[in-house]
Amino acid sequence: MTKKSIGYETKQPETVCKDDKCPYHGTLPVRGIVISGKVISAKMQSTVVVEREILKYVKKYERYSKIKRTYMAHSPPCIAPKEGDYVTIAECRPISKGVSFVVIEKR
Repeated sequence: MTKKSIGYETKQPETVCKDDKCPYHGTLPVRGIVISGKVISAKMQSTVVVEREILKYVKKYERYSKIKRTYMAHSPPCIAPKEGDYVTIAECRPISKGVSFVVIEKR
């Protein structure tokens, strides 16, 4: 089977899956922003919760504050990240009410 390019420089998974919502083996196009973060929950079926920390400068106090943001992302079976893994997610079309991202790489 030929490897499909998704438009981003990522490591492609070695295993092959039959998921229609997989950017490598299915028909789901990815576009927009790319985010890196840590998987904090993998309890849902084919969905993971990814958390990213941002340091934001607060001018009034002349300090940085940590901001945490969570994203729900579809997890294809060929990548299958677990809790504690660092992943890269990319924006895609809305898959469900809260899921508009898909995991494209496990680092």
